[in-house]
Amino acid sequence: MKQQGYVYKPQAIEAEIKEKYLVWHIQGGLGKNIAGTALIRDLKEFYFDRKIIMVVSYPEVFLNNPNIDRVYQIGNAPYFYQDYIENKDVIVFKHEPYDQTGHITKTKHLIENWCDLLGITFTNQQPEIYVNYIQKMTTGLWKRNKPVMVLQTSGGPANQQYSYSWTRDMPIEVAEELVNRYKNEYHIVQITRVDGYPLEGVERVDKSLSNMELFALLIEAKKRILIDSCLQHAAAAFKLTSTVLWIGTSPIVFGYDLHKNITAKLTTRANQLIGSYLFDYQFENNAHECPYIDVKDMFSLDEIVRNI
Repeated sequence: MKQQGYVYKPQAIEAEIKEKYLVWHIQGGLGKNIAGTALIRDLKEFYFDRKIIMVVSYPEVFLNNPNIDRVYQIGNAPYFYQDYIENKDVIVFKHEPYDQTGHITKTKHLIENWCDLLGITFTNQQPEIYVNYIQKMTTGLWKRNKPVMVLQTSGGPANQQYSYSWTRDMPIEVAEELVNRYKNEYHIVQITRVDGYPLEGVERVDKSLSNMELFALLIEAKKRILIDSCLQHAAAAFKLTSTVLWIGTSPIVFGYDLHKNITAKLTTRANQLIGSYLFDYQFENNAHECPYIDVKDMFSLDEIVRNI
């Protein structure tokens, strides 16, 4: 029997069930992407009625996160405009936190700058990476006869102009001293770029590994001596206290209180920053900017050892 007084309006029903989206675009290195995971939970709570769509450089670190509905890699998002933008109820965040005043002046952490852009309250959020059942088994790749120590001596993109980047890489003299001190007690795994300097008495890892294989190494290791690179972000995500060396970058901006952060000693600069605009040191092509005459001007080895 036909119901009286009811008019079928398909457009009204469509409006009622229309989905809402939030698109967050994160470009940059692996460490930056890992830092971004710290805000997914808050993003979902604040924009609870929207599906979270991530467009990122490193999708792997966002997979398995229950607060994310879809993950796309930058440059590989077919039909994205039609699916999420055209005539859709969507909010798009495509900002660069590195251009924020708090980042340029080194007064705010990367995550706090993102909070300002996303409209989220900063509460010292920490990165979160979700590992599935199979990925947990990858820790078995790093079982050795002795406890494992990770020694990250270089990081950043491959094919840099110089094999050693003084702003972030560990000085070879420091690395050699640490190996000599700990090689009998630990199986030392050196993480480095392909063109990174060699060390004696270590297992060298300079080939491409999946991110989860690298993270498994952090989890298996009993000690972690890192630099400002993706692994110190990942260690924070897995709540693994590490010793982190800082030279041309700052733990205030990129670091975590969980770690034992050792910052290179301040030194008098002359006129090396002739090419600097909004940031002091470049990560590449910056040999002339180095203010240190000797490695002893950077770090005290005894201080590093005390914090391992």
